[in-house]
Amino acid sequence: MTGVTNAAELADDILANWPYPPKGGWTADHLDRLPLDGPNGEPEFFIRVELIDGALVFRSPQTRFHERMVSSLRIGLSGQAPAVFSVVGGMDLWLDAHSRTCPDVMVIDAVAGADLDRTSYQAEEVYLVVEVVSPESAHRDRVVKPPKYARSGISHFWRVEKKENQLVVYVFELDPATCAYGLVKIDRGRVAVDLPFPVDIAFGNAG
Repeated sequence: MTGVTNAAELADDILANWPYPPKGGWTADHLDRLPLDGPNGEPEFFIRVELIDGALVFRSPQTRFHERMVSSLRIGLSGQAPAVFSVVGGMDLWLDAHSRTCPDVMVIDAVAGADLDRTSYQAEEVYLVVEVVSPESAHRDRVVKPPKYARSGISHFWRVEKKENQLVVYVFELDPATCAYGLVKIDRGRVAVDLPFPVDIAFGNAG
């Protein structure tokens, strides 16, 4: 009972001046202290929230296309990944004290993936980040997040989009000399790569 009370008190503390941030601004560790529901009882208010440069970003409900692609990617990657990797979705990625995103899919270290109490992963535990673009997230997925992932040292990044009813996968790889991603290839209707491990996933029509 004491733990529950303390957790509630911590949540009340960081939301004391809502919608203004707590003293010192929002930080990545605050996300573990946010309640599920909003400060005025709004159901599941904080269930889809990220932290980017100290600002809380609320994501819109996903479309059927988005859900379908995320599911296909998780199943495809999980089925072909060696045992040293784990594939997760909807889990947080801790980039720095003021940025904590929630990529659609990540390939992570299997040891980290075996810890069922984890709520987030560090960049050094992540080998691949995949973002499925929706109209609401397009700017973040194309412009804002990729440089942050690259500067954090994550070797591989995929951006998945729907173009004229066809699935398009943009495959990027980190250049360690510049700490920036370079475009390796563009796949349509499938994705076939050798790194971070050999994988070939066919998606078919995106409609």
